[in-house]
Amino acid sequence: MNAKWITPAVTVLDSNGHVDGEENCRVYENLIQKGMDGILLLGSIGEFFAIPMEEKRELVKTAVKAVRGRVPLIVGTNCMVVDECVAFSNYALEQGADGVIVISPYYVNLPDSSLEAFYDRIAREVKGKIYLYNYPGVTGYELHPELILKLAMKHENIVGIKDTVPNMDHTRAIITLVKEQRPDFQVFSGFDENFAHNLLCGGSGCMAGTSNFAPEFSAAFADAARRDDLAGMAACQKKIDSLMAIYSIRSLFVPIIKEAMVLRGIISSAVCAQPHCHATAEETEAVRQLLEKNGLK
Repeated sequence: MNAKWITPAVTVLDSNGHVDGEENCRVYENLIQKGMDGILLLGSIGEFFAIPMEEKRELVKTAVKAVRGRVPLIVGTNCMVVDECVAFSNYALEQGADGVIVISPYYVNLPDSSLEAFYDRIAREVKGKIYLYNYPGVTGYELHPELILKLAMKHENIVGIKDTVPNMDHTRAIITLVKEQRPDFQVFSGFDENFAHNLLCGGSGCMAGTSNFAPEFSAAFADAARRDDLAGMAACQKKIDSLMAIYSIRSLFVPIIKEAMVLRGIISSAVCAQPHCHATAEETEAVRQLLEKNGLK
């Protein structure tokens, strides 16, 4: 199977809440050395919605230099102002990013006609590869498979999608409908536990967050899939299923993932941008126990 596990990387902040370039480079290096297939910068776990544009632009430059083309680097470029989204997307691509990913506009529940017009403009004006991002849990609505097919057939530079939904029925529908006419279209799941199911349906793998603090598990899963090692995949599935408990410690889980990374010595600061709050002592203890249970402490 042609499997990929791409990490939606955290954005490390210093004690004052500003992007820490050196610490973020440590994150990227750890992911590359541990065998991850790509890095997604400024996704939902990367707190794109709460970081000033000037710091996001500087982070893109820092990441491109740190990654040095060793793995694909995709940048989340969504802005609620379309002109800003286009400008930031082209900036990221000009700096050397391999592609951009654009979540659909949030706050307003948009009809397909508005979404089609939004992505039509993005595809026309952005000079590089674009991934769609479907995350109904935060936008309030989904990108329907029929709309995704329409966009994929109209725009060659729309090359894939991250489908962050808990169940596979929506993702499976995208794979079945779109890949029949666009075999090159990449469909990634946004939840770690759906990695194998995604691949077995004909998808590309996942862009999912446990790989921030346990990249060795994710890399082993992807490697087993590429070798068609079903027994190895089954063993990895059990490990990932156990790690999924990280998302239940707190529904807004970014501080929890950062705390796991601190406990493992990957980063030194678990500071998050507001409105996120730091993990409590009880939550930190739950993270520590989860890591110990899975041999990660």
